[in-house]
Amino acid sequence: MRFKKLSLEQKNRYYGLYFILPWFAGFLFLFIVPLLSSFRYSLSNLQVTNDGFSLDFIGLSNYREALLSHESYVRILTESVVDIAVNTPLIIIFSLFFAVLLNQRFRGRVLARAIFFLPVILASGIISSIENGDLMQSVVRSANDTTGGGLSIMKNLELTVMLVESGLNITFVEYLTGAVSRIYEIVSQSGVQILIFLAGLQSISPSLYEAAKIEGSTGYEAFWKITFPMISPLILTNLVYTIIDSFISDETSRLVVDTAFKSFDFGLSAAMAWMYFAVIALVLWITTSIVSRKVFYQD
Repeated sequence: MRFKKLSLEQKNRYYGLYFILPWFAGFLFLFIVPLLSSFRYSLSNLQVTNDGFSLDFIGLSNYREALLSHESYVRILTESVVDIAVNTPLIIIFSLFFAVLLNQRFRGRVLARAIFFLPVILASGIISSIENGDLMQSVVRSANDTTGGGLSIMKNLELTVMLVESGLNITFVEYLTGAVSRIYEIVSQSGVQILIFLAGLQSISPSLYEAAKIEGSTGYEAFWKITFPMISPLILTNLVYTIIDSFISDETSRLVVDTAFKSFDFGLSAAMAWMYFAVIALVLWITTSIVSRKVFYQD
């Protein structure tokens, strides 16, 4: 009996299935039951008892309370979406820019790459709790005192006026000046994206640049005609990663956790989490639908 030889496209399809198989097995055996349980909790009033807990079905009451009665859920969720819409393009542009720089040959290149990945390490574990505690509060207080804070505001206003007088749109100018004030946040969230872009840049064949140079193209033209199209799939990858990473570490996720384990309102917390998940899915669907149309895939 002869087996039909698989085409390259079919082989790649099977490779993709093999690649996601460990994730699918983990989701099936470890996550699907808690996921369904949390949805059941969101439709119920969960009370902790001596024998465990009891569930009283109340329908969509928890969802209505989160949207209509809770004092801060809608506001915090809206602020999270706005912050992600503002920060994500800045993180992608910053990561791509520095990945291109770090891909050049210069002394201390390995050390420079390690420095840009350092914020990823600092944002984990005990160091993250230190950053979120008294140390960062003291830094913020010292930065917002009457002298330093006022000076920073004056410089920001001077920069805004200068850019507006040069002919730039006021909305774009405010976006740029706001990006300067969020530079620490942008740098601290760009380490993984820089590594992904670096891997993509190193996979581009040098012969493409050699042929372009022979044809007389400039470095600017080589970037937009070769580099940018070749790494466009990684732009989509980093876009998805950045959005999810920003949602996981924002104020809304902390509010969901506090509602469950500080206020002990597990039903309301589950409802908040499911609406939070729906918002993340919607944002991802919109962004990937728009960006994926411009992605170049090499045959």
